[in-house]
Amino acid sequence: MFNSPLTQSKPSEQADVFKKLHYSEDLLVLPNIWDAAGATLLEEAGYRAVATASAAIARANGYQDGENIPFEMVLSILSQIVKSVSVPVTADIESGYASDAATLKMNIRKLIETGIAGINIEDSDPTTRKLLSIDAQAERIRLIRRVAEREGIRLFINARTDVYLLRPDLEPEVRLEQTIERGRAYVDAGADSVYPILVKDEASIASLVQELSVPVNILATTGVPDIQVLRKLGVARVSFGPNFQKAVLLAMKKLLSEVKSEGSHRSVTGI
Repeated sequence: MFNSPLTQSKPSEQADVFKKLHYSEDLLVLPNIWDAAGATLLEEAGYRAVATASAAIARANGYQDGENIPFEMVLSILSQIVKSVSVPVTADIESGYASDAATLKMNIRKLIETGIAGINIEDSDPTTRKLLSIDAQAERIRLIRRVAEREGIRLFINARTDVYLLRPDLEPEVRLEQTIERGRAYVDAGADSVYPILVKDEASIASLVQELSVPVNILATTGVPDIQVLRKLGVARVSFGPNFQKAVLLAMKKLLSEVKSEGSHRSVTGI
């Protein structure tokens, strides 16, 4: 278990495979992980791709989410994950760890060098927790697309929009309208899919699927319809963010409590 595959596909080939997975008959389910062990486990369980979660990677290494973990550390972890599996890997890169175009270009090149097939890119500033303008984010997406093409890879860009996350004060119909507006602009700029994080109700999800011309990624979280329902709504991709890590840590907390209270190791070792 946890052995590296004997052969590795080229990043360009992996990116093509990853894109096709969004257009297959079945919805793409991505239980986000944070290390090579988790990635290997996913592949062994039959999952067709691996996705990371920035919050989970940060927490596993002693940092808070929000681009607080050093970018070079993220690159190292991504390289380890890519080398541990033979399926495509997509990376949650938050807002790109960059406040200017030059840094973003450099970071995208470094990310591509890790062998990843795709990215999530957010449209909010991790420092101010405010949405970027539509034009500013569209230009960032265009830049990412240009850099990737120059590197010879059709990097899959999952454009996350944080309207539902950061603007709970808006009326529901306004949030939906703004999300659709942003999604369309990001697609025009070169995004391959749209990720309206924290949209939860069936009607809004159905509208997004209908109004956007690319696959829609929904976050599986409290209040979101189950996977079977999302499939019927036409959702192409479901991800879990840091929720798998939270579930794993809760299970570990339970085991720790049992070992301490019962004075036995059987709940862990099974002996």
